[in-house]
Amino acid sequence: MPGIDECLLEAMALPGARGAALVDWSSGLALGTAGDSPVGDHETTAAETAELARAAAEYESFAPAETEGDDPAGPPVEDLIVTTRTGYHVLRFVETSFDSSVFLHLWLDRADGNLALARHRLRTLAEGLVLK
Repeated sequence: MPGIDECLLEAMALPGARGAALVDWSSGLALGTAGDSPVGDHETTAAETAELARAAAEYESFAPAETEGDDPAGPPVEDLIVTTRTGYHVLRFVETSFDSSVFLHLWLDRADGNLALARHRLRTLAEGLVLK
């Protein structure tokens, strides 16, 4: 099972990958980074993507309140995809043994990236990620 650095290196091996990070959405801190950042600073990118992740995870429009019989384990959202004129941003929420407040952020070049492959691969990486 890969740790953070190995996970990010595997994400960077995807076609069109420009940058990757593991971010804590409750604090906005990057727990690990690889490659480039869209704004030139990984910490700024982590804080900005954490705001988006937090909104999706906390607003009932995206993550409806649990009802009786729902399985409360795991993150409330699987992933988010933001498309721009030049790229894709995929945020994949990671289930953890503590509070599941982390996500993988992958930035892909739009011309070279394969969004479907990236989404599939990030799911596999998130499921195998070991956080200690």
